[in-house]
Amino acid sequence: MLQSSENSFLKSGTPASNPNTFNPVKTVTAPVDQATIGRTLVIKGEISGSEALYIDGRIEGKIIMPESRVTIGRNGKVDASIQAREVVVMGKVTGNIECSDRVDIRAEGSVSGDISTVRISVEDGASLKGGIQVRNEGKPNQSKQDQPKAMAATASA
Repeated sequence: MLQSSENSFLKSGTPASNPNTFNPVKTVTAPVDQATIGRTLVIKGEISGSEALYIDGRIEGKIIMPESRVTIGRNGKVDASIQAREVVVMGKVTGNIECSDRVDIRAEGSVSGDISTVRISVEDGASLKGGIQVRNEGKPNQSKQDQPKAMAATASA
């Protein structure tokens, strides 16, 4: 016995589904969401964006990618400060690195500059010259530090 779609809507509270309809899968991002700076490219200036970046060429200046991963390939040479979520070094970096997640210096990688990050990994054979600051991961520690200052300010007023 077949029921009409009106009856199935009344019983379940939702419309009856049609098994013959095609619902394509919606992707949020493109399958490959990475920009590449090739071996022969030289860029002087500031680079910013929100997609992953692979550098196999030469960069001089500043790299600001706070939400993304920056990878310096084996042929990559970066004379710049880097701000990113994650940095992987297989080439040569001269400049400071500031990461919100982690820095990974591979065996063939070289960094000359200060690093500020939550997590760091340095493989055997990698070169690192500079200071390292490992921060706490969460922001609650910052709000705890700010809270006593605010209380002291209100108490003295």
